[in-house]
Amino acid sequence: MDKRSALPYPTESDAYPHASRAVPYSRFSGRAETCEEDRVHETPQARGGAEAARPSIPAQKIPRKVMRHSVRGQVLDALRAALVDGELVPGEIYSGPALGERFGVSATPVREAMQRLALEGAVECLPNRGFRVLSRTPRELAELAEVRALLEVPVMLRLARDVPAAGWEALRPAAAATAAAAAVGDLPGYAEADRAFHREVLALAGNDQLVQVAGELHRRAQWPLPGAPRVRRAELVADAAEHTALLEALIAGDLPVVESLVREHFAGSAG
Repeated sequence: MDKRSALPYPTESDAYPHASRAVPYSRFSGRAETCEEDRVHETPQARGGAEAARPSIPAQKIPRKVMRHSVRGQVLDALRAALVDGELVPGEIYSGPALGERFGVSATPVREAMQRLALEGAVECLPNRGFRVLSRTPRELAELAEVRALLEVPVMLRLARDVPAAGWEALRPAAAATAAAAAVGDLPGYAEADRAFHREVLALAGNDQLVQVAGELHRRAQWPLPGAPRVRRAELVADAAEHTALLEALIAGDLPVVESLVREHFAGSAG
């Protein structure tokens, strides 16, 4: 459980068709605008200055080049990981072609992935420029924590009474995955495993809409604040230990301990 948070889209990246080229609707002009920044009709001289000023993720930070299978989905996953890890810096503008070159793909799947992130609230589209990573405030994270608690705490407490021990035992691999990612300080991997653990817990309620909404909030809560220090490995290890402690209490049917652990987690998640 992420103490900084209070998202995923619980659907997999590849669930969105690669051919999709959704064009976000501009709330400023009242018309649909493209987010493309390659400006094919401009001369290299005309756009040289802007390209030189546009930041990109340092080469050493970029994941290895993606495979050609499900390119858009892999680029989306890589960009989401870069957001969590702070490699995509809040306030900075990134070029689709530049990122595509880093990933070893064309600009098209990068733009499509960025448009998905725009719908999730992670970036904004700047016509003819690229995509700016949006900044968030401590208050926004606190609000996310509060909403997540309102959704998840009552459900977890109900499930603690209704789900038999065998049902909780099945979640041990999910808890172990968070511990494994934490042990090596893999922040993006931990974020993914953390969401998966919450998703499996909430799935026991049998409410798909709950899983989707809670997952979206969880993903958004994992994006770091501007200038925030990177989460240390020790913090991840302690966080993962909460999953194990909660799971043990659920398996034992110790309802007072379950309630204490769940409420304590969400009370501290706004920090």
